[in-house]
Amino acid sequence: MNIRKIIFSLCITLCFTTTAYGETYPNRPALPSENEADIQRILLLVDEPEFDSFRKEVQAQPNIKILQTYQHAFHGFSLEGTVGELKKLQKHPAVVHHSQVVSYKPHLETSVPFIGGEDVRGLFDRGNHRLTGKGVKVAVIDTGVDYHHPDLDQNYAGGFDIIDGDQDPMETMASDGDETLHGTHVAGIIAANGKLRGVAPEAEIIAYRALGPGGMGTSDQVIAAIDKAIEDKVDIINLSLGNNVNGPDWPTSLALDKAVDSGIVAVTSSGNSGPDVWSVGSPGTSGKAISVGASTPPLKTPYLKVAGITELISMNLLQGAKPWNFKGIDSMVLGGIGEKKDIDKIARGKIVLMERGKITFTEKVLNAKQQGAKAVIIYNNVKGAFAGSLEIPVDIPVVSISKEAGEAIKKQINKKVSLRTVYKKEEDKLAEFSSRGPVTNTWAIKPDVVAPGVAIHSTIPNGYLALHGTSMAAPHVAGACALIKQAHPDWNPEQIKASLMNTAKQLKNEKQELLKPTEQGTGRINVKDAINSELLAYPGSLTFGKFEASDMRTKKELTLTLDNQSPKQQIVDFKIPKNEPGIHWDLPKRIKIEPKEKRKISISVDITANQKQPGLHQDWLELNYGKEEIHLPYLYVIDEPHYPRIMGFEFGHGDTPNMYKYQTYLPGGADEIGIALYDPDTMLFVGFLDWDRNISRGMLEKDISIKDSNLKEGIYKAIVFVKKDGQEDVIETDILLGE
Repeated sequence: MNIRKIIFSLCITLCFTTTAYGETYPNRPALPSENEADIQRILLLVDEPEFDSFRKEVQAQPNIKILQTYQHAFHGFSLEGTVGELKKLQKHPAVVHHSQVVSYKPHLETSVPFIGGEDVRGLFDRGNHRLTGKGVKVAVIDTGVDYHHPDLDQNYAGGFDIIDGDQDPMETMASDGDETLHGTHVAGIIAANGKLRGVAPEAEIIAYRALGPGGMGTSDQVIAAIDKAIEDKVDIINLSLGNNVNGPDWPTSLALDKAVDSGIVAVTSSGNSGPDVWSVGSPGTSGKAISVGASTPPLKTPYLKVAGITELISMNLLQGAKPWNFKGIDSMVLGGIGEKKDIDKIARGKIVLMERGKITFTEKVLNAKQQGAKAVIIYNNVKGAFAGSLEIPVDIPVVSISKEAGEAIKKQINKKVSLRTVYKKEEDKLAEFSSRGPVTNTWAIKPDVVAPGVAIHSTIPNGYLALHGTSMAAPHVAGACALIKQAHPDWNPEQIKASLMNTAKQLKNEKQELLKPTEQGTGRINVKDAINSELLAYPGSLTFGKFEASDMRTKKELTLTLDNQSPKQQIVDFKIPKNEPGIHWDLPKRIKIEPKEKRKISISVDITANQKQPGLHQDWLELNYGKEEIHLPYLYVIDEPHYPRIMGFEFGHGDTPNMYKYQTYLPGGADEIGIALYDPDTMLFVGFLDWDRNISRGMLEKDISIKDSNLKEGIYKAIVFVKKDGQEDVIETDILLGE
């Protein structure tokens, strides 16, 4: 039995099936009933004319508490009360939308010259001032800002603390809970003006603290910050945060759309859940905001070269650890999951490889350091790579690698394997963690652009630190928008977004193949080229939606605006796409656009769907004017993409004792989801590990405890089922509870 446990703890076998659950497990029990006395938080959007009367009705109910009130992003409330009482309110005729309040956290390195930020200093605005962002107000909705930092104190122009309800949006200090630094790092990338200089060093930073101790917050707090920023009439909003809900109609995405409608440029990170498709999360799914993925500035990137493994292994540095700078050959030992009993004195002077889970990263590292380890490598316990941070700084390197890489190393390590570090000079490489699109339901291409988000050096309370994440990419774009706004104060958000998308550099992979639009958007931004744009084409990407294979031929048409910003006539030509079976483009012939003229043109596509393969189809249209080119990414879908209603289920230990975690993709959401456990020998139903109803589209991640359940430690056959619109799909897997 111990051998079975070891096997299952090292690699959980996943068996995907799209057959109906009932055909295989006809006796699967129904989900338990909800407890209507449980306390819950929800968001309600209401009709504007009914706003005041609805509020009075709610205030009259003693068991319901109004947490936040919204009147700018949209009209609505976040409420706390019992499940039963809140269900009644959801059915009120004034309510137009309702959803649960979800948790947000910051996506967690200088790179300003790389995106053209220093070249811009040679350009001037209409008042003959150098382009530095002067006079532009940038809202940083985040963990707060250390406004005493010498690189930020002259840029700080006030703000609001949503968490504490006061005018002091300072980062969480150690005396107030788990201290934070994320918002200060983001603000420094945008507008540091001291030892470091941000993209727009004279822009005004307006700080809104929507994430509290430990960098955690909720959707109602984030929306309250957006609402306040709209009220304060800022020019730009930066949201370096998100969740894993891939849905265009999630309230935070809708709130950002409203901000853009009010004239504010909204910039948000796409998320750190890559490299899989469908991994972009709200508010990066906002149709009108600029969603930003992460690429590398010029770097010497360390990779692991392990004897017996052909491929180089990529690493992510954990925040708070010493940089990885080894040279030559090193020795490695196994450290289990990093508990004290797993690490002995043979670790002295060696690199320790350990698995993620069960205890915190910090505990793992301190246990290894106590035994004299020179570095720690933590491999994921679910598929793919991950980014993480330590609760306290340590003076040894700590990196994370993927589950696949960790298990490959373990197969070699018993052969007294040697390890060395190889450094590769890289730039404009898409970060593996950067979330990909498209957006479910609308099929919109996201991200819109990418920007440097790896090893970005910026301000933190009392110092400086290099971090990585799409959180670091978004403020590069927010700073760029401040420079564009200063240069072109009359440009609206759509024009500013188009200038960045139209002039971005398309990125390629190692085989020199163009990355897909849903990976990079239009590419990596160049702010100088964006400012000097003579012609704007928007929207900057084209989504033609879904075509049914049963349709013989279908035509869909989109409107593209060509906006001549130059003082001379522009002649625009479309490059005819190569011939493909099943698709015919109807593109305008040569177009002459007069100085300062905006021209709306029609672009249409005829699709004979039964001649195309089902799934996502994406590429670029190219238009030329003078010596310049604009690449417009496009996407269309044939049939519903061939994915099950549940994708990529992973299960493992949590990062604290007695906790477990699972993650899974729900591309269309779920009416019901359940993890039913069975005895692996008798296939008798034992109980539910977890269950839920009415889950939104996107990625579902949950931490669960079995402490108060009747489940015992051991191996179980798990049937993970999802029901949506009458269709039920399952994943069958084995999971281990306990050691």
